[in-house]
Amino acid sequence: VPFKDVYIHALVLDEKGQKMSKSKGNVIDPLTLIDKYGADALRFTLAAMAAQGRNIRLSEARVEGYRNFGTKLWNEARFCEMNGCVFDPAFDPKSARETINQWIIHEAGLAAAYATAALESYRFNDAAGALYKFVWNVFCDWHLELSKPILSGPDGAAKAETQKATAWVLSQALKLLHPFMPFVTEELWTETARRDTALIVADWPKPTEFPANDKAAEEINWMIGLIMAIRSARAEMNVPAGARIPMIAVAPDASVSLRLDLHRELVARLARLERISVAAGAPKGAVQVVHEGEVYALPLAGIIDIAAEKARLAKEIDKCAKEIDAIDKKMANPNFVERAPVEIVEENRERRAAFSERRDKLSAALTQIGEA
Repeated sequence: VPFKDVYIHALVLDEKGQKMSKSKGNVIDPLTLIDKYGADALRFTLAAMAAQGRNIRLSEARVEGYRNFGTKLWNEARFCEMNGCVFDPAFDPKSARETINQWIIHEAGLAAAYATAALESYRFNDAAGALYKFVWNVFCDWHLELSKPILSGPDGAAKAETQKATAWVLSQALKLLHPFMPFVTEELWTETARRDTALIVADWPKPTEFPANDKAAEEINWMIGLIMAIRSARAEMNVPAGARIPMIAVAPDASVSLRLDLHRELVARLARLERISVAAGAPKGAVQVVHEGEVYALPLAGIIDIAAEKARLAKEIDKCAKEIDAIDKKMANPNFVERAPVEIVEENRERRAAFSERRDKLSAALTQIGEA
């Protein structure tokens, strides 16, 4: 027997949870999906959905989504190439001095440790999910944006370190993703550094290769959280995307003031802020954002029509309430719950949860703008 362990996955059903059959006309030909989206996309899809004890509901939209993930990874490699991020086998991640580099190496280590543990316990979906989140959200989104000023800046030492650290993390990401996306990772492994050895025979990343740095992680994740909170407030208040607004840190403690000073330019650029200042209290006409116990005020008077925005929010809240009421009436009907297909009942539960979450966010925004 060539294999020590054999993993038997659950049934692969169609997107509605039905068994595939020619008579139903719901058979999904994997060869067709491979021709359209690539073998890596289908492979990652099946791994990401292979939760233990749960059938796989396969849909073309899922495969397309993971094809886009492969494209995201490819574009990250192009970004590295365009910015001189070339893999250096002599680079020691422990030598990183820039906070952003310490942070991304730390985050890569967390993803590697989690994915390794998940694979060892046959939780393929958890491993795929952790790597997807790290590569897409952390590495390809946040790290890319945070590293741009350094890569285009005048500090030669910081730039050189960031180039090497970025290329090193990409190399580790390719190793971790290889079991799930062997073709695209093998191609990038060869092309990004002109290596002589194939990725398939490369050593699996070890936890000791990733120096942990809780301080850097806390600092950068604090900054990311603040930017996300400001972006969320802007979206809820319907602030025009191109408008730059002021932000006031309300009586921040010393550590927050220091972080704001260190990362002022990045926060202002990524949150589209006109300026960042400090004051003892929030001015009238300002929406307040709370992040990790600290208050940040966004003066919006003159930027948006407060009265019109109140009316819009109230209208959206009423719309959500009506949708929730309609779903509640449907779910209260025993005949519907007992006779409707399971996927329809579940879909209604998910829709209710989504409308409820949306209503709560809109209500919070209306309260804030009312106080403004």
